[in-house]
Parts: sequence; C-alpha cells; structure tokens
Amino acid sequence: MGAGETTHDLSRQQARQVVVRAQLLDARRPTDVLDVVRHLGFLQVDLTDVVARHADLALWTRLGEAYEPEDLEGLVGDGALVEHHALLRPSEDIALFRADMDAWPGVPPLKEWQEDVRDWVEANDGCRREVIALLRAEGPTAARDLPDSCEVPWRSSGWTNNKNVMKLLECMEARGEVAVASREGRERRWDLAERIHPGDPAVPAERAHRTLAERRLRALGLARPRALEAWHEPYAVRDVGEAVRVEGVRGTWRVDPTLLDGGFEGRTAILSPLDRLVFDRVRMRDLFAFDYQLEMYKPAEKRQWGYWAMPVLDGDELVGKVDATADREAGVLIVDAIHEDGDWSTRRRRRVESEVESLAAWLGLDVART
Repeated sequence: MGAGETTHDLSRQQARQVVVRAQLLDARRPTDVLDVVRHLGFLQVDLTDVVARHADLALWTRLGEAYEPEDLEGLVGDGALVEHHALLRPSEDIALFRADMDAWPGVPPLKEWQEDVRDWVEANDGCRREVIALLRAEGPTAARDLPDSCEVPWRSSGWTNNKNVMKLLECMEARGEVAVASREGRERRWDLAERIHPGDPAVPAERAHRTLAERRLRALGLARPRALEAWHEPYAVRDVGEAVRVEGVRGTWRVDPTLLDGGFEGRTAILSPLDRLVFDRVRMRDLFAFDYQLEMYKPAEKRQWGYWAMPVLDGDELVGKVDATADREAGVLIVDAIHEDGDWSTRRRRRVESEVESLAAWLGLDVART
C-alpha cells in the first residue's frame, strides 16, 4: 500500500456486489460474445460435458438464451479467439505474451525446474526441428501423427511419463513456435504459431505484465495483492487499482475503482464449477462464506453435492448447488438434487427453479427430476 494512498472500506455485501458486477453476473446482461471474453480475459478450455462444456456454460450464464455454442466456434474459426495454454483468449492479446515467449523458460536467475525443462528441450532439439519441418510441410497435425525422435524421454511422477511429443509441443507453444490450430473432439491439432497468431509485435515485458494485472483486476473486481487463481494467471495485481478493506476479512485487497460507483441489481445464475467467480476457493470463502469444492475426482460415496454440482448465485450470495446431468439421447436434463444452503425463501426457490428450466431450454432438453 503506497504512502498516502486512499483505502476504501467495504462491507462484505458491498464486496460481493463488486465481484459479481466485475464478472458480468448482475442483472445487466452483456450482448456480445467477443466483448465478454475480452472483459473476462480468457475462457478455460475444459471438455467435461456433464451438462455443457465450461466455456459454453460460462457464456450462457452471462449472455442468456441468446448465446449459442456456434457463436464461440465461429470466433475460434475466424481467428478472433485463439487457444493458448488451454485458454481461449482474444487473438490481439497474444502480443502481451510474446515477451515471455521470447524469454522462455524465464528471466534469469532460473529456478531449478526451469533449467531442467530448458535442458530437456535442448537435448531433444533434433525432434523439435523435425516437428517444425513436418508442420511447415503438412499444416495442422495431431500430436499422435508427429515423429517421436526424442533422445531423452520426458520423466515425471505423473501422467506425463514418456509423453514426449505432447510435452515437447507444450514447451514449443510456450516458446511461441507452435500453436493449437483446432480441436477435433478432445484432440488438438497443432501448426506453426506464425500461421495462427497475429503478427503484432511483442509488448515490452514490464508493460505487458502490468496490462495483464490490470485486466485481471478488472475481471475479478477484488483481488489480494499477491494472490493467484492458478498457473494460468502468473501476474498478481500487486499495486494495480486501489486499496480496500473488507469488513470481517483479514488483510487488504485491491479493487477496480470503476466498480465502486453505481447501484447493484442482482439475478439468479447457475455457474460452471470452473467459473471465475468461484475458481479461487479461498477468495470465495472469504467473500461469500460458501462451502464448495468440485467433487468429480472423489469416489461417489464421498460426494456431498454431486460429480459436477454447479454453484448457484442469487443476487450477491452463493446459496446452493444444482446436481444435474444432460442426457441428450433421452432429451432430458436430469436433476438429481438442488442443495439449499441455509433457509431458502419460497421466492428464492422459484428463482432457482426458473433458472434450471432456462438451462434445460437452452440445451434443448426437458427437465427430469429423480
């Protein structure tokens, strides 16, 4: 916190309203898909399709029934959005990452793991050159169709053991040499980055990092100065925005001051489990006091709310979870449970039921309750 800097004081309810507005989840719905992605910064590419894929569900939650998955597919197809590190981003934002690509695996002094990855790529430079040559000649190609001539296999303690080509491609993506051209089902097709990314010059690293921090705060509304959501958000907001204290929550935050003015009108929304409003579980607990975790990796007998239980936002409160599955063959959205946190009023229950019906209608399904 800078000397003499103004510090805002917010109640927890005011803080929640700030972050709901920042995430475009208040009553003023946006109308343009590309504008939404630009504001949010990115959409995570997750192909879990229990109800709908995350990116589609996140856009429907904000845009409503006017959104169709073909809208997103069109933006990817015409290059307005590009996939980078499993995130869909506006193509013009690639310029903000080019300095990091040029500095891969990082600015010295390097961490030990960065040195290890650098040395592994250097040891397999022959394979890297073969991949570049094949892509240049053949165009978009799946990883399984690329040669594995790695002299040193990739070793890890997890699922990436011996997945040499895929790991090499991901390193080459981070270096700005290759990019995801398209997906066929769950399979990525790769091409030379120069054919996928716009040719905008790199934004100098310091300015790029500052811009990304500003965009992150704009999308989140409130953030801890040094907290990160996940690996895909490497730049903390630090001194971006203005300082704020939230009643009943320890420590200070940063706030996008443009969100401090204006009234708040909420609505009811069913969120993807990966939605940015709830993705940072620590922030979610601090501001919403909401008990939730994604349970798809838990054994069935240990789940409280369901495999893909979706958080429910009502106004500025997270109030429950909807456990549902889309059975497209049967033409139904199966609702196994609506978990109510606390005491719901009749009106709240009706609002949530109405949103479940809207979700089913958007999917072209009927609601079936178990």
